[in-house]
Amino acid sequence: MTELNGNITFRTESLTKDYVTGETVVQALRGVSLEIPKGELVVLLGPSGSGKSTFLNIIGGLDNPTSGEVYFKKDRLSDYSEKQLTRFRRHNVGFVFQAYNLVPSLTALENVALVTDISLDPIPPVEALEAVKLGNRAKHFPSQLSGGEQQRVAIARAIAKRPEVLLCDEPTGALDSETGIVVLKALQEVNKRYGTTTIIITHNVAIAGMADRVIYFSDGQVGKVTVNDNPCPLEEINW
Repeated sequence: MTELNGNITFRTESLTKDYVTGETVVQALRGVSLEIPKGELVVLLGPSGSGKSTFLNIIGGLDNPTSGEVYFKKDRLSDYSEKQLTRFRRHNVGFVFQAYNLVPSLTALENVALVTDISLDPIPPVEALEAVKLGNRAKHFPSQLSGGEQQRVAIARAIAKRPEVLLCDEPTGALDSETGIVVLKALQEVNKRYGTTTIIITHNVAIAGMADRVIYFSDGQVGKVTVNDNPCPLEEINW
């Protein structure tokens, strides 16, 4: 591992995670050591059960490792108190999941505005919606939006607090390929526009072409890491 510096957002050292059910121990992570540079768009690839989501939850402060360390910039997450972890999640990390988790009784704009009230330096909700090309849908309720539009509202909500990191767990998993491309374009635009370190979990190997870095998970370990010096435009990817 290189010395931790200001250009590294996350570093993990020998990260393990065991889940115990009765006498059965499932090793979700088996010694994962990685560096994720600042500002990159990173894709995590691998089959179900390979450890991708567990890894994402641990670096996002949603779960604790069994052993090993996670560093966010120069901070070691294991040194954080529960209050500090909450602050870390609230101010530094934006989460996007396969489920949109929008409030049905609130408009798109109101859903995004929910996070700006607790943020230190929020992006105006209208600007966040415009960043994902939904400024014209601000007054619509979730029931009036397509699945892809709802996911883009979820992305706008995640970026509205101006996080340093955007963690996306299968954000296109419930969408058809055409709609998924629109959502991925929104994530790509956010990454470029705000310099947000963006990590996307997917099963779709084609998506790897858009990434700066691709991390392949297999059986709780990292099989390989590839770096794309010239990521492909989404339009050129063979879906």
